[in-house]
Amino acid sequence: MADTRKASRFIVPVAVAGVAAATIGLVPALAAAGDPDLPEITAQQLIEKIAASDTQTLSGTFRISTDLGLPLDGLAGLGGLAGATGGSSTADPAEKLTELVSGTHTLRVAADGPDRQKLTLLDGSDEYSLVHNGADVWAYDSKSKEVFHEKAPEGADAEAEKPAKELPTTPKELADEVLKAAGDTTSITVDGTARVAGRDAYQLVIKPKQSGSTVESVKIAVDAANGTPLKFTLASVEGGKPVVDAGFTKVDFGRPAASTFDFKVPEGAKVTEGAAEKAAEEEQLPGGFEKGLGDLEKGFGGFGKDGGLNVIGEGWTTIAKLDTGAPAPNTDEAPKEIQGLLDSFGDKVTGKFGSGTVFKTKLVNALLTDDGRVYVGAVTQDALVDAANAGK
Repeated sequence: MADTRKASRFIVPVAVAGVAAATIGLVPALAAAGDPDLPEITAQQLIEKIAASDTQTLSGTFRISTDLGLPLDGLAGLGGLAGATGGSSTADPAEKLTELVSGTHTLRVAADGPDRQKLTLLDGSDEYSLVHNGADVWAYDSKSKEVFHEKAPEGADAEAEKPAKELPTTPKELADEVLKAAGDTTSITVDGTARVAGRDAYQLVIKPKQSGSTVESVKIAVDAANGTPLKFTLASVEGGKPVVDAGFTKVDFGRPAASTFDFKVPEGAKVTEGAAEKAAEEEQLPGGFEKGLGDLEKGFGGFGKDGGLNVIGEGWTTIAKLDTGAPAPNTDEAPKEIQGLLDSFGDKVTGKFGSGTVFKTKLVNALLTDDGRVYVGAVTQDALVDAANAGK
């Protein structure tokens, strides 16, 4: 058996759903004429239904659209960034799946319990397939004809199966904890019903009660029959396209055929072993590099102890403040490509704190002051400036 935690790294439907839930990210289909007439249900009952869901098998088509509001065309134009990792395989999931952070993508997915999943990313005539079957993870990029293979570490199953202590043990307990954690900063309601991928669904809506957050709402379409999340959407206060809109367009909860998860290396394909690739990268590190990393970790470990990293506020308007102790670099001296990129999503701001630059996305914003302080959070530009003014 493979480490289920490791497996989730490779399975997009699971990964997307997990990230959505963990960061309170993503929403259901828009309501439309003909929405199903379902029995009334409270938010707590719907959360309990999600927690009680035990969906182990499914197959279908999954669509994800992401719009962070970043000047990705400018990033692509910098060249060399894409190749910064050196000789990594183009089939390595750690690199390939980063494509999902922008644009719209369609995926075919299948799952049979924690040990067998398959994902196929469709990109025109090219396909990228990712298969987890038992202790093996295989990935194939048809465009480059490269294969990536990785084994789950020995003993991972025992570690993964250790009982989690101090966690809710029933759906009701989990629902109680979720609602308790929401507290006075969050509104959680059921807002009607929808049809998603041919299934009847309830719509769970999560909204900040606080002003200053960049999050407008999070919606989750929940299968009315089995409690499985079907579609997720994270909307920004900026409006326009959702930051993330991800969900099934087709879904079947039957068990996929066992052959679905078979993988055979295509003739002539180059195979890269994950463990071998990692060892090769370590051999190429310059002398003393590991010691340098250790020193760096110690430095980060000191944040918070000496006032380097502080947390301001709570809930949706939490801001992390880091005092680097060094003035911000003079971007006017940067190459034109870098300068253009920074200018495209950075705004010069001033206040009682002095002056600085706010770097923006539709979800997370960061203020870098000219004297080396950093304020970052899923909050508006005004909230960052107010925090900097108060911290002066």
